[in-house]
Amino acid sequence: MIRLRDMSASALRWLDHWTGFIAEILAAILIVVEVGILFVGVIFRYILDNPLPWTDELAEMLFLWLVSLGAVIALRRTEHMRMTFIVSKLPPRARSLLKRISSLIVLVFIGIVVIPGFTYMQQQQAITTPTLQIPGSWEIAGELIAFGMLLIVAIHQLFERTNLLELTITAVIAAIVGVSLWLLEPVFQNIGNADLIIFFVGVVSICIFSGIPIAFSFGIATAGYVYFASTIPLSVIISQMDQGMSSIELLAVPMFVVLGLLLEMTGLARALINVLSALVGHRRGGLSYSLIGAMYLIAGISGSKAADQAAIAPVLLPEMRKRGAHPGELVALLASSAAMSETIPPSLVLIIVGAVTNVSTAALFTGGLMPAGIAALALIILIFFRSRHETIVGERVSARATGKLFIISIPALILPFLIRYAVLSGATTATEVATIGVAYTVIVGIFVYRQFDWRRVFPILVDTAALSGAILLIIGTASVMAWSLTQAGFAQTLTNIMSNLPGGNFGFMAVSIVLFIILGSVLEGLPAMVLFGPLLFPVAQQLHIDIVQYAIVAILAMGIGLFSPPFGVGFYQSCLIARTSSDEALTRIWPYMGALVIALILVASIPWLSNGFLH
Repeated sequence: MIRLRDMSASALRWLDHWTGFIAEILAAILIVVEVGILFVGVIFRYILDNPLPWTDELAEMLFLWLVSLGAVIALRRTEHMRMTFIVSKLPPRARSLLKRISSLIVLVFIGIVVIPGFTYMQQQQAITTPTLQIPGSWEIAGELIAFGMLLIVAIHQLFERTNLLELTITAVIAAIVGVSLWLLEPVFQNIGNADLIIFFVGVVSICIFSGIPIAFSFGIATAGYVYFASTIPLSVIISQMDQGMSSIELLAVPMFVVLGLLLEMTGLARALINVLSALVGHRRGGLSYSLIGAMYLIAGISGSKAADQAAIAPVLLPEMRKRGAHPGELVALLASSAAMSETIPPSLVLIIVGAVTNVSTAALFTGGLMPAGIAALALIILIFFRSRHETIVGERVSARATGKLFIISIPALILPFLIRYAVLSGATTATEVATIGVAYTVIVGIFVYRQFDWRRVFPILVDTAALSGAILLIIGTASVMAWSLTQAGFAQTLTNIMSNLPGGNFGFMAVSIVLFIILGSVLEGLPAMVLFGPLLFPVAQQLHIDIVQYAIVAILAMGIGLFSPPFGVGFYQSCLIARTSSDEALTRIWPYMGALVIALILVASIPWLSNGFLH
């Protein structure tokens, strides 16, 4: 028996290893191909004036394959977004049990998606793309293959380093929940919209606070609602996921993630930080000002907050520690500056908000710069007062040395302006412009800074696929949940409530701010926006609130929640990057978040700060 168990474990490890290896190879290839397709499309459209009509079709199909494979990689590396605040405080045995339950939920959800998925694939066979005449079933087939790989990974994680007692408890809990839902099905069918609270508040909350990845928490709750409380066929889950993830604008996510990772490798990020440090690093709080400035500049290139922080922290934080900065203060600076920069183009959040709410991405790019500047100014004022009594400052860098650093930084400084100009002038779309940035960064890294480590390219591509898969799977399952809420009439109910709040526009804006701060903390930013953006943005328009202003306010509020303790995942991400205990940062971060809230209130009160340059 023991030998048979060892052989089974060995077989599962072998399957999991090769599943991961194949997923990483294919995903890396797809990213390179996607960059190539989009770049060629830009060249032919805007330089050769000979558009290629097939580029978007092929890029969109390969994109869905890419994010599906990325979800496999993220699951193997346990990089799907989840809340660990409560789980991390539990004893090891409880954490291990929750890990088994999480793996089982992933298995159940994938099974629910895959089985009706074959029917959906057959239905898509008759639908072909306009130019290449590719059947829609090809796209779904790639997703189903990736979901099959997810099954293998989830099975391995369910049985990995477990024991019979854990598996038995997991099976008993699953059986109790399953039987209870089955027995209560007649009740769910007759209690009206109360079932929405049970599944979309109760089940989602239990799953998220138990450490189950947010994407699968949304997915299993929606599947439970569809199966037990409605007459909707389960095939709607994969069809709505497919629609939610298939927007060509979302292809910008992996493109900007890979660009952000290349920034650090090629030395462009360091060049920007060095010149900022030379300019103000010798003053009290100088390196803190440099960090804010660097985040403002670099956020305009990478679009990814994790990439921004990873690029800045190794350059500035060690020197700040030498000057006596409190470790918690470093986390507070890193987290608040990341929250401040959420609206700086080409932020992934701006692109995703544009995609799910039909707000012009170019307008969001223009509207986000000044609010981020107001937030940065609020942080700078706070830093000025908190650093008045610093005794250790850096040496003043000579004008000649500063000039030399500035000349060195010019190729890096060009990039954010190049990206913004390309989008705002209409030369490229928000999706295509990242490929221009990638090509520019590679050329500058190889021929100007001569910092291009070819050995790091494959890991960068794999990291890009994993992060993109984690983000897009959340968008997919959140899209299904949002669709289910709309079908149940919740959208109309929410519209009625929000549009009749006391205080009119002011009341609606105030409640929206509180709502997005809370949701940004508990659900991460993107799921909250995908769920509630399509519901609340029409209400804002009915109340004659400028839609760009409302989007910027929602994104800033979401960012404050994301980087605020105790639940904000971004806060703990900042602690990890700064290599500091969350306990040391817990009391230090609140003044910084308070400064951002003041800036947010200003942006919400003065529409011109968001739309002044749009007219």
